[in-house]
Amino acid sequence: MIYRDYTFTVPQEKMIRVITDTDAKNEADDQFAVVQALLSPRFDNVGFIAAHFGGHAPDEMDRSYQELTTIFDKMRFPTAGMLYHGAPHALKDTHTPVDSEGARLIIREAMREDSRPLYITFLGPLTDMASALLLEPRIAERNVTVIWIGGAPYPAGGVEFNLGNDINAVNVVFGSKVQVWQVPKNVYEMMAVSKAELEWKVGPCGAIGEYLCSQMEAHSYEDAPRLSPFRTGETWVLGDNPAIGLLLYEHRFEFEWRQAPYVTVDGCYSEDIRNRPIRVYKRVDSRLILEDLFCKLALFHQRHPE
Repeated sequence: MIYRDYTFTVPQEKMIRVITDTDAKNEADDQFAVVQALLSPRFDNVGFIAAHFGGHAPDEMDRSYQELTTIFDKMRFPTAGMLYHGAPHALKDTHTPVDSEGARLIIREAMREDSRPLYITFLGPLTDMASALLLEPRIAERNVTVIWIGGAPYPAGGVEFNLGNDINAVNVVFGSKVQVWQVPKNVYEMMAVSKAELEWKVGPCGAIGEYLCSQMEAHSYEDAPRLSPFRTGETWVLGDNPAIGLLLYEHRFEFEWRQAPYVTVDGCYSEDIRNRPIRVYKRVDSRLILEDLFCKLALFHQRHPE
């Protein structure tokens, strides 16, 4: 699915295929990244995969699937052929995949003969990517890039939510040959926004803008007892949007090549000389990514006010 309701056009040779894998009902920021992906005309969105979020809630993958359905409905976008169920839980080890619609979608698109590259953005755990690699190892040799929002800062690593929800999956992906761009916690936390900013720039943008703001406010109250220190009641972090932003502008001078580590049970990074280098981002341009989101929402509402 490609959204093209803009006066500017994207050259055909710049088009890319994109799969978005999201634990959409875990928190309040995935929704913003999903909307930005849907409104980006460079993307041929070939599917959105609902992910679990580490056993923190019952039926959490199904909750993520329903949240994707809600977003599509608010935007009046068709869901046929676009939404897929991912793994309902983490890998039990590094050898046994969790077969799912999402893992099969990844395999199918990776093995498809298509001149356009395939990018798979992971806004939560890497379970579905690891399962796809275990089910069909040949996809690591294809023109596929994994963009993962997750992991603690280098060099030590440590506790981080997305990583902790499936450490086995991270080790499968890091131990493979697939191309990986990692956006660790110290980088994705650069995406701070104020609620006043969202109320002014997002809330007025029709049903989807209103929903994005209202679900964040609801989540703020539901989750208040365990909110991170950087959330003051007036701010949030749209930490998943860099996965979309890096496909709009690569930030090619803002990453370093690091040998993919082995991740220990406590989330720490350990050297593994068998692993190949991966791209680890040091910084993202939050202005570019956030303003792109705000402008696309405003233009979408202007052209589709209903």
